[in-house]
Amino acid sequence: MSETIGFIGLGALGLPMAANLLTAGYGLRVYNRTASKAQPLLERGAQLADRPADTVSSGGVVASIVWDDAALESIVMSDGFLERLGQGGVHVAMSTVLPETARKLAEIHAQHGSAYVAAPIFGRPEAAAAHQLWIPFAGAQSAKDRVRPLLEAMGGQGIFDFGDDVGASTVVKLVGNFLIFSAGSSMMEALAMAESQGVDPKAVIAMLTSTLFTAPIYQAYGRRIAERHTLFDQTAIPFKDAGLFKTTAQQVESPTPIANLLLDLLKSRVEKA
Repeated sequence: MSETIGFIGLGALGLPMAANLLTAGYGLRVYNRTASKAQPLLERGAQLADRPADTVSSGGVVASIVWDDAALESIVMSDGFLERLGQGGVHVAMSTVLPETARKLAEIHAQHGSAYVAAPIFGRPEAAAAHQLWIPFAGAQSAKDRVRPLLEAMGGQGIFDFGDDVGASTVVKLVGNFLIFSAGSSMMEALAMAESQGVDPKAVIAMLTSTLFTAPIYQAYGRRIAERHTLFDQTAIPFKDAGLFKTTAQQVESPTPIANLLLDLLKSRVEKA
């Protein structure tokens, strides 16, 4: 039996990723604010923890995937978390957060003798279940070497190393999400125009994504839009992450004219939801 891993956050992505770890033979101690969400994992042998710190083994590995910067910080700063992780422990943080948050938390971990690896993920829940996630990660090399097999077991089909600076992989995540949201919004607008002109949007997306736009994002989201599915399962996610992109850009005075327009559009969708 492989080592027991701590896992915090059993939402739409966290649950299939944790299930993949069980399938790979790892033991799990899991925590989620809504404890009932852990039931499918408990039926397969996972242990339920009453608080985040109770998922942690001294010198072990704990993974977290929670909503935002505040939720991630609350885990790290919760009573006993860093103390129990201790010397040699590794925290793999997989949430989409600001680079400055990742860097601050990495420093706090180092003060307690543990390592922080930033490993945000690209992929929908069905991609996690199918082991089709893409994962940029960053942090100390020894910690990355230790957790790479875990990331692969969670569903990573591709793991990309962005060096020692934990902020780097979070930048990649923000850039990737910004491009996804921009492409999705453009496709919604384009296919709505095509349909209003009497052209079948399914035929449009089938032609364009097999010729000019063969990237998986255009193909997968294009089909969802053409078939009248919701583009993003939670409108609040793109609004939050586009906001993180803009905040990060503004910190270095990088212009954001498209992000400004995108945020206005996403805000209107949130207000209508």
